[in-house]
Amino acid sequence: MKIKQVLSALERFAPLPLQESWDNAGLQIGLTEAEVSGALLCLDVTEQVIDEAVAKGCNLVVSHHPLLFRGLKQVSDANDVQRTVRKAIKHDVCVISMHTNLDNAKGGVNFKMADKLGAMVLNGACENDSLEKVPMVVAELPEALDARQFVAHVKRCFSVECAHCNELLQRPIKKVAICGGAADFMLDEAIASGADAFITGEMHYHSYFGHEQEIQICVIGHYESEQFTSEIFREIIEKACPGVACQITETNTNPIKYY
Repeated sequence: MKIKQVLSALERFAPLPLQESWDNAGLQIGLTEAEVSGALLCLDVTEQVIDEAVAKGCNLVVSHHPLLFRGLKQVSDANDVQRTVRKAIKHDVCVISMHTNLDNAKGGVNFKMADKLGAMVLNGACENDSLEKVPMVVAELPEALDARQFVAHVKRCFSVECAHCNELLQRPIKKVAICGGAADFMLDEAIASGADAFITGEMHYHSYFGHEQEIQICVIGHYESEQFTSEIFREIIEKACPGVACQITETNTNPIKYY
């Protein structure tokens, strides 16, 4: 199995036209004619992730966040991105990233988050041959929860130590809008959908104001909201490219620590 076959499978699931105009998804580094020795799946590409790939005999790294995002004017050792690029090239490790195209794809990041919550998605049938963007899912929990139960459920499902919330809602929560990553730009749409709660990874301070008793905001952390992206990659590759050994990284790349 060649790397280009894995790349093709990933892009069929999350076509590149689904990515936002500012993004840089797709092939990042490497030659796709090479045979796949193994695929290491991750959220972020760091030097440690490349080291892990080499140690495990994987010549392919598939990430959610692009390594090459803002472009490089030199490839030296001036920063972590440059050092990671040099290390990947030195060890013939190919890097592929599926970012906002996977965020917007049916069956993508937000669908996985709903699945982890045990919630049934109400919008966007999981058919992956469409170029229709689904930037946010609206889902229903199996049963209504009060606000404290809801926040506790979210924390448990995503293994988070704390969540940033606005004032606790004083009505039951059953309908939930979900958008991973940094998504306060979707808050108005979440409210318009009639959702009782909005789950995302990051929000600006001022976005919390003015929504008391309108919607329960629950912000769990960027890394935490997208941590299961590697499971999507594994499902795609194992289905479309049987025989390719997939491993989810053991390297925790979350730069934010809680003390």
